[in-house]
This record gives sequence, structure tokens and C-alpha cells, in this order.
Amino acid sequence: MTPATVLLVALALVAAAFAAGWARRLRQRLPAADGGFGWSIATGAVTNFFDTLGVGSFAPTTAAFRWLGLVPDRVIPGTLNAGHTLPTIAEAFAYMAFIPVDVLTLFSMIAAAVLGAWLGAGVVSHWPKRKVQIGMGIALLAAAALMLMTQLNLFPGGGDAIGVRDLKLVLAVGGNFALGALMTLGIGLYAPCMILVSLLGMNPTAAFPIMMGSCAFLMPIGSLRFIRERAYSLRAALGLAIGGIPGVLVAAYVVKSLPLYAVRWLVIVVVVYTAVTMLVAATKEEPHSQLQH
Repeated sequence: MTPATVLLVALALVAAAFAAGWARRLRQRLPAADGGFGWSIATGAVTNFFDTLGVGSFAPTTAAFRWLGLVPDRVIPGTLNAGHTLPTIAEAFAYMAFIPVDVLTLFSMIAAAVLGAWLGAGVVSHWPKRKVQIGMGIALLAAAALMLMTQLNLFPGGGDAIGVRDLKLVLAVGGNFALGALMTLGIGLYAPCMILVSLLGMNPTAAFPIMMGSCAFLMPIGSLRFIRERAYSLRAALGLAIGGIPGVLVAAYVVKSLPLYAVRWLVIVVVVYTAVTMLVAATKEEPHSQLQH
């Protein structure tokens, strides 16, 4: 059995455990299929379709939630992580087995991201509304900056290596630990992981199994903490999952590629606007009333 096969088998087990645990909670309180639920399904389908093609899903989903008024700001991070978990796992199965990468580098970076997500979710799930608004506003601006770097071809060029050792491996593990923690606040891992891999001299294509594997493993683990603390919208997260999986499959196996240059510019504008409105909302939130949210 190859390392990629071992990883995919482990991922299948993690996905099954996550789905089973979530299903038990859904039986206790199944969301009503009203108009808001339909908008969540549509949001999941569209954002995960474009995520599979390289645009990203967290920032556009946050924008959609705020524009449509689907999810309170305080529980957006948990909803993003819980709702996008199963579609992200579907992405990993679609792409992870085909790109070569050093096994030690891959496994250690994935493990670091999972640990970062577990610890980060434990912190963010207890944050009050104002703190979440500030954190997500900054996270969205960071996401917009990374998208702008993509548009302007400002990513570092990278090298030819498919793995790292010694100090570079330590830096890779530490960097992915931080990115895993930031995922719980709504900063997508794909673009910063691509930058990290390239800065370490690795082939940028090696980032794909690393970043997809990291997200696919860390999101179920991190999401469980949000779910346990009820720091997410169950209805919106379920809608994202229901719409997201078909969106991933259509993008990966039917469409495969699209000219996304104009789409990314639109997403950048929308994300910056959403970040500004969230930060403005945080300034209007009274610090002494945080415990009421």
C-alpha cells in the first residue's frame, strides 16, 4: 500500500467518523428546509465549485452569509469549518493521489495543521461577537491580499524539491501549525500554504497534496470543537455541505478548468467590502456588552 493510499484510507475513516457524529446531532434537531436553508445550499454549491478551481471558499462564503443575513457574525468561523468539511474532503480525494511529495514532509505538515486547528478552534469557539468580528475582518483582508498576489503573479517561484529536511522541515511544520490555527478564524489555508512551500524551495505543485491533505484532516477535527461548543449555525453548515459536495464533483470531473481571472477580481472586491463592514460593525459593538452575545 502506497503512502498516498494510506493517507486516503485514513481520511476516509476520519470523514466517516465526522459524518456519523454530525448525523447524530442532526437527528436531534434537523433544520427546517426554509428559504434560508436553500440559500445556504446554493452558497455551498457555488463557493465549493470555485474553491475546487482555485478561488477559495471561506472568504466568499463569509461575504454571502453577511449579505444574505444567514448567520450571526459570532458563529461564522464555526459554520465555515463545519459546513465546508465534507466538500473539502471530496476535493482531497479528487486530487491528492496524483501529485508526488515527500512522505515525511507531507505527514508532518498535515499533523501540525491538525494540532493547530484543534487548539485554535478551542479558543475561537469561546470568543465574543466583537472579537470574532475584528478577527474575521482582519482575516478577510489577509485573504484579499493573498488573492491579489495571485492575480499579480507575486508568489515566490519555489524550486524543484518535493520535500524538506532539518531546519526547513521545522519551519514547514511550525508554519503549517500556525496556518491550521488561523483556519479556524476563517483564513483559508491554500494560498498561504502555497507561499510557505515555495519559500522553502519546494516545487509549488507539491503544495497541492499538502494543503488539501491539511485542510481535509484538520477541518473535521477543528469542526468537532465548534460543534461541541455549539458555536456554529447547524442549518447553514448543513446547507453548505449538501450543496458543496456536488459543486466539488462538477468542478473536478466535469468542468475541470475555467478562465477565472475576472472572477478573482470580483471576489477580491467583495471580500474587501465584507471585511470593512465587519470591522465597522465591531466598532459599534460595545466592549462591555460582549458577554451578552
